Amino acid sequence: MVEGSGKFVPHGKHLIAGQWVASDRTFMSSHADGEALEYYAATPDLVDRAALAAEDAFWTYGYASREDRVAFLDAIADEIDARADHINWIGAAETGLPVARLQGERGRTTGQLRLFATHIRDGDYLDRRYDAALPDRKPAARHDLRMIQRPVGPIAVFGASNFPLAFSTAGGDTAAALAAGCPVVVRGHFAHPGTSEIVAEAIAAAIEACGMPKGVFSLIQGGDHDVGAALVQHPLIKAVGFTGSLGGGRALFDLCAARPEPIPFFGELGSVNPVFLLPAAVAARGSEIGAAWADSLTMGAGQFCTNPGTVFVAEGTEGDAFVAAAKSALAKIDRQTMLTDGIADAYRRGCDRFAAHSEVGDLLTAQTEGRLVGPSLFETKAGTYLQDQELGEEVFGPLGLIVRFDAASDMQKLAKSLKGQLTTTVHMDEADTDLARSLMPILERKCGRILVNGFPTGVEVVDAMVHGGPYPASTNFGATSVGTLSIRRFLRPVCYQNTPLGILPDDLV
Repeated sequence: MVEGSGKFVPHGKHLIAGQWVASDRTFMSSHADGEALEYYAATPDLVDRAALAAEDAFWTYGYASREDRVAFLDAIADEIDARADHINWIGAAETGLPVARLQGERGRTTGQLRLFATHIRDGDYLDRRYDAALPDRKPAARHDLRMIQRPVGPIAVFGASNFPLAFSTAGGDTAAALAAGCPVVVRGHFAHPGTSEIVAEAIAAAIEACGMPKGVFSLIQGGDHDVGAALVQHPLIKAVGFTGSLGGGRALFDLCAARPEPIPFFGELGSVNPVFLLPAAVAARGSEIGAAWADSLTMGAGQFCTNPGTVFVAEGTEGDAFVAAAKSALAKIDRQTMLTDGIADAYRRGCDRFAAHSEVGDLLTAQTEGRLVGPSLFETKAGTYLQDQELGEEVFGPLGLIVRFDAASDMQKLAKSLKGQLTTTVHMDEADTDLARSLMPILERKCGRILVNGFPTGVEVVDAMVHGGPYPASTNFGATSVGTLSIRRFLRPVCYQNTPLGILPDDLV
């Protein structure tokens, strides 16, 4: 139900096979602004209904023409844009994110849907291959062989806390699965159930307008751990997309692996996204880099999975200038609202853990109150960092750690010590080329995206983007959750040998 201009009042129900469904359980939202609202909570029985509907829809949607899927993706984008005012209102109320941020994220979400529509229309994602028969080859003839990528079946998607649009109900995983030809069951994130609901309404409207099978998309919300477990363990679910914490993601990953039929779990679990400051760059513009890093570190209250939480910089006066500039810039940044009470509490615990470390200096103490938090800045030596693995673990929020080293050769040791990352960044000038070249083979093994003279808080939705990396940044180092290559996660190759043209998939003829 909608009241007034821009105000969306959710009904709190689940969308399953085109029907809005209640349950005998409820949960309360936790609004950053305004009164909390009641929603019906999911149950394993509702998971089963959604998965059965998705499987039924697959026999139609999985074999629909690319043009039909193009029209569907474009229609979802149009329906989301048509609800812009309501999305802005409920999204801001739930998350505390500014309207400008939500508008940008909505544009990213609809732009991604339209990009995927264009991509599947072109057909390159099918990776079609053909080896003609060689009947006269000796000593044995070769068969006619054709290969194409085919959709795997129903996909489960878990909405992310930090992106209520771009990584949630109609976000990257959902868009990629639908583009591939796979129905989707989304479990909305408890941090923004109203936003999830209105986006689900947009998808439902697109299903109706395009004549798609009702079970091609379902949304369930809330529920206990048994709901998440039921979803990833349901025998009709063939892959899972997840963006969230390492602990939660690893638990679901293990459940997927333990199934009688193990399935792929494409989890994006975050990282500290280290920044390497090379000597010539620090000498030329260390203060400038320090101020820019502070801006990137605190963007969105530091609640980006690409937040550059750790910086490696040499000892000495030039490194000191970087530290001073970063500290000064961070001290001027006002407190910001975090997405949930739980995220704010976890941030405080992370700050306390660093502050209690005997070999870590506290340069700037976070000022926090409820969901309002300020930035924190800590400093330690390379030797301490190398010996204590906990210093390399992500603290979700605007916490920065500066690691000081003695010699340029220490940078290779620090780079080799890193766990898997989404990104690594190098700030360099021309005089740093040889040192940067020596780091590149290490950084390539450690992350999915390498940046030079920039900051990673900004992930373009384009063909060449990689948003993933070695574990624990993600659970599948060969995949990306952003960009057109993400569609390939929900496809598998099928080879057709000596198959008559009349029964081959239309896309292969």
